[in-house]
Amino acid sequence: ASAQFQLAVPVAVVFAPGSVPGDLPRPLPFRDVQEMEIPVNLRTTVTTRYETIYRSTTAQEEAALEAATAREADAALHPLQDASLGSLTLYVVPETSSLLPQGISVYVGKHRSALVRAGGGLAALRARLQQLTQVMSFTVSSITAALSDRVPDGQLGPDARRHLKSSLGYEITFSLLNPDPKSHAVDWDIEDAVNRYVQPVLDKLSLVANFSVDSQILYYAVLGVTPRFDKESSSFLLSAHSLPHVINPVEARLGSSAASLYPVLNFLLYVPERSHSPLYIQDKDGAPVSTNAFHSPRWGGIMVYNIEAPASPQASFPLHVEVDMVRVMEVFLAQLRLLFGLSREELPPEFLLESPGNEGLADWELDRLLWAHTVENIATVSTTLTSLAQLLDKIGNIVIKDDVASEVYRAVASAQSAVAELAVGHLHSAFQASKEAVTSSERAFFDPSLLHLLYFPDDQKFAIYIPLFLPMAVPILLSLAKIVRETRQRKKEPTKVD
Repeated sequence: ASAQFQLAVPVAVVFAPGSVPGDLPRPLPFRDVQEMEIPVNLRTTVTTRYETIYRSTTAQEEAALEAATAREADAALHPLQDASLGSLTLYVVPETSSLLPQGISVYVGKHRSALVRAGGGLAALRARLQQLTQVMSFTVSSITAALSDRVPDGQLGPDARRHLKSSLGYEITFSLLNPDPKSHAVDWDIEDAVNRYVQPVLDKLSLVANFSVDSQILYYAVLGVTPRFDKESSSFLLSAHSLPHVINPVEARLGSSAASLYPVLNFLLYVPERSHSPLYIQDKDGAPVSTNAFHSPRWGGIMVYNIEAPASPQASFPLHVEVDMVRVMEVFLAQLRLLFGLSREELPPEFLLESPGNEGLADWELDRLLWAHTVENIATVSTTLTSLAQLLDKIGNIVIKDDVASEVYRAVASAQSAVAELAVGHLHSAFQASKEAVTSSERAFFDPSLLHLLYFPDDQKFAIYIPLFLPMAVPILLSLAKIVRETRQRKKEPTKVD
């Protein structure tokens, strides 16, 4: 299925007094459009258009830029910006500005704006702005990762298949694995931890998909690999190459993905049994992993939580343990960001990215996710409808009900609307239309009346009915032949005339 995408990003470049480069082509304000092609494959083209307006600051913006720190300026500028999803506002401040710390030339805020230090003329500024707009909207790698099903394998980066596929919903399961309840009585306040750390992130992501969260404690659930004892550190070690073998035996006990319509993200906290404590994870180079955790692409993550051995030999078992949820949730939230492709890319040292704080992701990171998911949804709809068309071509006598036909029309109309909205830079409405298109196309594709097993090819019909009708047909055909013969005979005989 061929697909043509045009991604338009509305960008405002706002010059503070004393920051306007001397070599501007024409007086402010003026507009400029820059286009770039992203190669995907012969049948899929992605054209990106950065529609930029260059202007001077307003009096309110000037006042906001007089704040003491970049963080305060970012907060003050937020209400003055275009708040629509996918739009960017980049404020150029004078080279001597004290807003940006020493050695920092770009500050990316929590919302949809950034502060850029002027200097080096228009060409240098444009190069910096281009790099910044890509960081805050989409890069070649984020779009090719979204279209990974259409990209030849050799062109994909190592992280392209790490991210979760776009879905209308996700289920998140937190599991505490206690393989040795005789030695450890482990308590975790997962409800409070989810409300405090996970819910703000999911509230922000609620625009992307629906989320459901549940938790469980599994007893006597062991890892499928026996750790190696290390005499030097008198601890047990799990090496990087054995980590893939850890997941399957544990997954058999989780039981959540079997009944789920949506992708399930598993976050496991494993308390090693006393006979294998303390247990540490090693990376490929044999160094201990600082978080004592690892993640599996598109599946989830596992963290090993060691319990200190009791100091006195008379300690009574089981030991009562209260899990430090702050430490655990820091790791799980970092893994959640990785699975959604929100990990921060390698940036030059002069870039400073503001921490998103309690919300877990900045507004521009949410936009970045929406750009990728919208493109992926449209590509998915195109593939689904092409597969459906091929199925209908193959079975000539298939019956298409009116409701199935209307779902197909709705899917096509919504996908076309999503493509059109992307081309004019309306990210929010494009994403909503792409979600509707996915819903309609899947309803049509998985409609029970279109199950190809309900329809037999013609050769199968002959194979079924010939053995039934041939024995009956033989005497009938012979009788017909006899009647025809007799009729001919009668015609040949001359009639007697008295």
